[in-house]
Amino acid sequence: MTEGKKKQQPTSSFVVGAIALVFLIIGYEAALFIHKAAVLRIAANRDHPDTVYVVDRALARELLGVAERADRADSAGIAPTAPGTSAAPAASGASEGDAGPVTVRRNAPHSPAVVAVREKAAPRRVESFRFNPNTVSVEDLQRLGFSLKQAQSIDNYRLKGGRFRRPSDFAKSFVVSDSVFQRLKPYIDIPLLDINRADSASLLALPGIGPYFAGKIVSYREKLGGYSSVEQLLEIYHFDADKLAGLRDLVTCSAPVPFALWTLPEADLARHPHLSRTEAHAIVLYRQHHTPEACTLDGLHKAGILSEEHFAALSRCLLAPAH
Repeated sequence: MTEGKKKQQPTSSFVVGAIALVFLIIGYEAALFIHKAAVLRIAANRDHPDTVYVVDRALARELLGVAERADRADSAGIAPTAPGTSAAPAASGASEGDAGPVTVRRNAPHSPAVVAVREKAAPRRVESFRFNPNTVSVEDLQRLGFSLKQAQSIDNYRLKGGRFRRPSDFAKSFVVSDSVFQRLKPYIDIPLLDINRADSASLLALPGIGPYFAGKIVSYREKLGGYSSVEQLLEIYHFDADKLAGLRDLVTCSAPVPFALWTLPEADLARHPHLSRTEAHAIVLYRQHHTPEACTLDGLHKAGILSEEHFAALSRCLLAPAH
């Protein structure tokens, strides 16, 4: 009887093997738990990128190169709210020179392994925030709801020289579906080009503007002392209404320095494109014999000093007051 019971007892090797199996199972479960926790952590961090808060828009461009083509691969989208939150739609078409507090999204570089884990993890939270499709980063395009492949396609288009002039241009991209565009349309913010600040290279991006007209816009701006309205582009030789209509919604005009008609010396007045030497001389005589209150364009016109053409052209200019 005693010998039978001894035969039924497990051997020491079996006990050791069973204990090892238990530890193996526990280790495997622990590894699965740690792996899952790590994946969840990496996926969660994807929706909370590093951010840099910049007060001045011009400073943001200077320090981070948001507006530079050469830095497009690393450039960040500009949003009015903190990352991870949805921004209320802002009025599109703000000038590039507009000031005001902005939040610039800047993501730190990550290893391919981390990127792969994020792509295989649960779908990221889709956000809607203000962005410029010409400068928004690949990471932020994904946050807007695009896949990595779609975001890279948009970025490749930009790197090859493509540009979205209007929201409708962004809608024409084959990776932007109608439903996605309708959701993002209120948040698309493509800055208008300021014709009083843009150089000839920037002007070349406008439809119908080649090197000739880009140079003419800059040179005529210098003669005027700055455009007072976009419509003054029509005063450029051969710049017609059709050409203006093609870019009217893409440009803006910041206020120029007022033309000091009532204080400049005769030689400076004569250099203005809307004044002849004779008119400049007559204006100097007119203001010497009239009070500041009487120094008006209408007064010059009624006195026969200004031609009809120059009177109409000067009426479109921003003039400094006589007093």
